Parts: sequence; C-alpha cells; structure tokens
Amino acid sequence: MTLTSLPSGIDMGELRKLAATAAKIQQAAGATDTNGLVPAISYLRVSTKDQATRNGLEEGLSIPAQRKAAQRKADQLGAVIVKEFIEPGESAKTAQRRALQDMLDYVTENPVQYCIINKVDRLARNRLDDAIIHATLRDANISLVSVTENIDETPSGMLMHGILASMAEFYSLNLAQEVLKGMTQKASMGGTPAKAPLGYLNVRTTDAKGHEIRDVTVDPERADLITFAFTAYATGDWTLSSLAAELEARGLTTRPTPSFPSKPVTTKALHKILTNPYYQGSLTFRGVTYDGAHDPLVDTETWLRVQTELAAKNQRGEKPRTHDHYLKGPLYCSCGAKMMIECPTGKSGITYEYFTCSGRRKKNGCTRSAILTDRIEDRIDSTYGANGLTPDEADRVREVLGAVFDQLEATTDHERALLTTQKEKLDAERLKLVQAHYADAIPLDLLKSEQERIRTTLDAIEHRLENLATSYEDAREGLDQLADILTDLGDVYTRCEPAERRILNRALFDKIILDDEETVRYQPDQAVQAALDCVIPGHAPIAAAEASDPEDTSNPARLSAGQGSKMSLLVDVGERCGNKRRVVKRLNTAWNRSVGNACTPVEPVAYAESGVVSEPRRRSRTPLTEQEVDAMRTARANGVSVSTIARQFRVHRGTVWEKTHY
Repeated sequence: MTLTSLPSGIDMGELRKLAATAAKIQQAAGATDTNGLVPAISYLRVSTKDQATRNGLEEGLSIPAQRKAAQRKADQLGAVIVKEFIEPGESAKTAQRRALQDMLDYVTENPVQYCIINKVDRLARNRLDDAIIHATLRDANISLVSVTENIDETPSGMLMHGILASMAEFYSLNLAQEVLKGMTQKASMGGTPAKAPLGYLNVRTTDAKGHEIRDVTVDPERADLITFAFTAYATGDWTLSSLAAELEARGLTTRPTPSFPSKPVTTKALHKILTNPYYQGSLTFRGVTYDGAHDPLVDTETWLRVQTELAAKNQRGEKPRTHDHYLKGPLYCSCGAKMMIECPTGKSGITYEYFTCSGRRKKNGCTRSAILTDRIEDRIDSTYGANGLTPDEADRVREVLGAVFDQLEATTDHERALLTTQKEKLDAERLKLVQAHYADAIPLDLLKSEQERIRTTLDAIEHRLENLATSYEDAREGLDQLADILTDLGDVYTRCEPAERRILNRALFDKIILDDEETVRYQPDQAVQAALDCVIPGHAPIAAAEASDPEDTSNPARLSAGQGSKMSLLVDVGERCGNKRRVVKRLNTAWNRSVGNACTPVEPVAYAESGVVSEPRRRSRTPLTEQEVDAMRTARANGVSVSTIARQFRVHRGTVWEKTHY
C-alpha cells in the first residue's frame, strides 16, 4: 500500500504522532530491563537542609529510610523501581519543586505503573496541589501508592486519600500559626526572632537544666566596624560609596555560609545597615516595633543623625558622581532643572569644567548653553555677601531669640513633668495593646497602627526630654556665633574651602538659581526665612543679587553705607580653634538650634586628630581694658574705620561698634 492509496479519512498528523509515541515507549522499554516486573518510580523528600545532611551524611537519615521502605513496597507489588526522584530540603507548601516537576515530565514520556511515596504529605501539603498531582498521575494510568497509608483507587481508598491530604494541610497551616505566635511572643519580650544582622551573632547555649537557649551576642570581629560606620556617616563627611570602600579597607565582610563565602559590604548593603533600627536597640517584626533585649551598637542620637544625613543627601540630590563640585545639588537653572557638571577633554588634552542644564538634555525647552564653573563661582562669590545681616539686624536676632530662650528655660521644669507623665501613660497604653492582641481582642492591623502612633509620640517625648536635660547656654553661645557670621557672610564664604562652602549652602539655601542673564538668585531655606521673618519684622526675603565685578567681592551699596567689611570671622575663630571646617559645621549646628523654638544640643563627636571635636566649646576671651576702649573711641573719633580698629585690637567689628557708640 502506498501513501496515495490510503483511505481519505485518515489524519496523517495523528498517525505520525501515534507512531512517534509508540517508538518512545519501545525505546524506553528496551532501555530499562525490568526482568518481567512492573516498572515503578519513587519520590523521596525531606523538608529542611538540616534533615538532608544530618549527622554529616550525604543524604542524612530520612532519605535512606524512605528508599528502603519504597523498595520493600515495590517488592510486595511485584514491581521494580526504574527511577527515583529525590527532593533534599524542599518544603511541600508549593508544587514548584524541581524533582517533582521532573517526575511529572518523566511519567508523560515513559511507561510506569506505580508511583511509590512514603506518606501523602511527602507529595504535597495542600489539597489543591495534591489533587492536581494525583490527576496528572491518573491521566498517565499510574497508581499512587503510599508505604504507610492505605490509599488506592477504590471509593474507600479515595476517601482515605482525601482525609490524609486535609490532615497534611491542617498540620502545615497550624504549625505555621504556632511558629508565628512564638516568634511574635519572642519579639514582644525583646528577643530576636530571625537571623541577626551583620555585627551580631546568633548563638545557642544550655542552661543548668540542660535547656537550649537561643540568644544574640555582639560579633567581636564586626561590631566595632559597624559602630564606626554609623559614627563616621553621622559627621556628614562620607558618602555611601566612600564609606563602603573605607569599611572594605578596614576588613568588614559579610558572614560566610556553606553556599557563599564572605565578601565586602556593598553600597546597597551599607544603606540597609544604616537604616536598620536594630542597631540602636529596637526591632521590627511584622510591622510592629519592639524594644530589643540585645546590646545596641549605636546610641539613638547618632542613629537619628544618620537618618537625617541620608534624607538630606537624597533630598538635595547630592549623590556621588564621577565629577564632584561644591555647587552640585543646590544650583538650579531658571527653567527649574538642576545644573549638572561636565568635564570634557579637548584635543590638546586640557579638561574643561562646565555646568549645563539637565532640563535641556531632557528637552524641556531650555536653551541655556554651557557655562564654565569658574564663571559661576565668581558670580556667586560677588553676590553672596548680600544675603547677610546688618549689625542692627544681628542685634535684633540676639535680643528676640535670647528672650525666647529665657522663656523656654523658665518653663522647663513644668514641661518636663508633663512630658514624663505623658510618657508613663503611653508606656502603659502600649502594654495594654499587646495584652489585648494576645487575647484576640484587637486585630493585627489595628495593633500596628496604634503601635506606630505610640512609638512616634514616645520618640518625640524622649527627644524633647533629652533637650530639656541641658541648659540653654550652648544655644546662646551658638546664637552669638551665628549672628557674627551672618554679618560677615560674604567674607566667610570667600575664605571657605569648597567642602565648607557646601555646608554653608546647605544650611542657608534650598536653591541657588542662575537665570539667562547670569543673575544669581538665592532661595533661602524655609527655616531660615521663617526665623528672619519672626525676629526682623519687614525683613525682605533674599532676592536677586546682581553680580558686580568679580574682582570686587564686596557689596558696594553696603560699603558706601558703612556696613561692609572684609574682615573674616572665620579667620578669627579659626585661629582660636585650629580647624576652620569644624567651625563652619559648628555654626551650621548653631543655626539649627537657634531657628527652632527649642534647644537641640549635639554631643561632640571625636575625630581622628587628637583633641579635635566637631563642636568645640568657645574659648574664653580676655575682656577689653578701659585703656583699650578709650583707644578705640579715640581712633573712631579721628575717622579710623571700624574694620581697621577691629583688626588692630583683634576683636569683632560688632564689639568695636558697641564700644564706640555711647
């Protein structure tokens, strides 16, 4: 018979498919010699990796026991196991298991009569997966056989199979609920219910009665490096990438595991460490925050300062890039887009630094061309002093904020008592919430929201109590320095290093805007503007400042009015403190203290240099003698300028102004 003589009703595609399937079956039957016995397969599984390698054995203890039991069952059925599928350390909560899927693929292409398992729960622990797997085996004409349970294709066997599958699902769900309850209870008592983060170690000890105790201890190899990471980043001198490189140089690595060796901490991992409240003594479990029983590696104040630094750098866009500049971040184009720095290299090998508008690259319609960085720097240098205060305005700042400090200090005792009472009530309320949750009186989502509300309020109260524990002397001292530096703002900025200029810009301005005519406009920080509006009625917001001759860094209008000065307070303070950059940071902190309605002291942070701290106390100044005051008044009466007298007697211009106006 030829192909042309076949009946027209035969489907050639189905015929080829049937022939291919028969060939596969014959090939599989020839490849596996069953000696006349029925072919069968077995599926072996344990739930955890610990079970799979227990006692140091390659397959642990359970897998060999299941294999022997499956072999005995195959002998009883007159079958031979042609292939076994092993699942070491895989949970049955899902059917997406490699060995299980390989087995289901195998039975569709190979003739098998029995699938032998040790128990029904080895195959699945939920009824849906069990029904799908059983249906797949039945479609392949394969009988599911349990070594320890009486299940078959009879009605009673099917009933028993369904009951056993339901019991397996119940066991899994109930176990998960009990484990979760125990972990929640451990967290509420301050314990760590999961793997401890880097810097800590999970340890197991035994008490006098032989009971195992699981606890968390400080990692002696990594704890000091984690503490250094928080302390260093809180200073504001480090970026995530530079700090990660420093930690790698100091030897900080992740903990090794049987599958992965130790490696240096990445920038992403470092960010996760710096934002983890576990290191300051608290832990979060299922969205609820608890007080931890472990030893904190950093104090709460340092941790909060780190969060502030992270938020500030993210908000102002000061992220590490290939090319850095102290104006990156606050410098904006008049179109509203940030100015970005580019450093192209010409054919002669010379590298040029330009600021370009990022909005033009995004095609927002801006037509600004690139501007050399030196040109922008000169424009800002020549106009920065216009943002300062006059001596009268500085005196007004001292007077008004000094009165505020006096009022706050007078009400400190009363406020401390009220805050302490409120704190005790919130602690009791939090305890009642946890007890009500354990009694199933309130749902978990309500517990989370209430715990978050209480935690936020308690943090604010504790922070305020810490502030009230100190006097307002530091704030007054910072206020004096702040007023001094604002009267000579242009001079200070001119003599600052790039890193110090970045600090000043961040403290005073949200944006520095450059328009098409290269006129510089300064948009002050909201706290700065609010403080000026409160203490100086009618004070105009910092507006556009026309750039004068770059060679003349003073403000001609203020000089002509006798209000200008080229004396730098930074030099004067630097001579007494020995570190100008620390002084600028100190003044930044002083501003933050003075613009608020409360004192927010910052503990001194030690630096690598011996005897240098980030906020040194101001040294006492020798009072002027009566002869020196008379000499000042005589010089002023003879027409000598205030700035010249200040330099001669090594005092501030405001002091000269105060002593000579009588």
